[in-house]
Amino acid sequence: MKAPEISIIIPVANESEALPETLATIGDSPHETIVVDAQSEDETAAIARRFGCRLLSFPERHRARQMNFGAAAAEGRILLFLHADTHLPSNGLAKILRAIDRDGAIGGGFARRYRSRSVILALTCRLAELRNYFFGWHLGDQALFVRRDGFEKLGGYREIPIFEDLDFSRRLRRAGPTKTLRPPVVSSARRFAARGPLRTTLDDLSLTRRYFSGVHPNELSKALPNHVKTTNQKTYEYLP
Repeated sequence: MKAPEISIIIPVANESEALPETLATIGDSPHETIVVDAQSEDETAAIARRFGCRLLSFPERHRARQMNFGAAAAEGRILLFLHADTHLPSNGLAKILRAIDRDGAIGGGFARRYRSRSVILALTCRLAELRNYFFGWHLGDQALFVRRDGFEKLGGYREIPIFEDLDFSRRLRRAGPTKTLRPPVVSSARRFAARGPLRTTLDDLSLTRRYFSGVHPNELSKALPNHVKTTNQKTYEYLP
């Protein structure tokens, strides 16, 4: 059989509520979808099987390690890292192929919107587009994609508890041209529910400031709320 062009890698733990809609946005794709399940206690694994995904079991809830594990098993020449609650646009996979094959990008991500009416979250998405434009950095909920050879050359994700996406995206941008694709992906606003959009965004920015000042992510992870430390659901994205 012909190897898939794109391997879609989704790290999960107890994502039975979010995962079905996300897999539905991928649809009946000729590409490969790999779900890396960190010992879910709900129906996550059954859902992945029902949608025909390759299901890999992983012993711990650590997103960077899960994504590296999925990438090592992937067969595609392009890797797409997708959060369990982030929905691709209908032509998203075709856009990725065009960015790599026609435009010569080494990788990139999508513009982002939240499934929320919050004005604050809408503003953070606009600010994120400025970040994408001026720096070429993308975060995990922007559906990061990369050529496999580029991913391997960079050594994959650094196995740190937070900021693995920002760290990887910064290294990716230094390795070659990156692309921001549209229409945007649409991501859940669930991580803002506990403390609200404003407080969560301010906390994100505070963590980011400390990260750029040189504090190690292992130390920064200690500042995460307890309910964040015990789940694998997306929580901090650090920058707007």
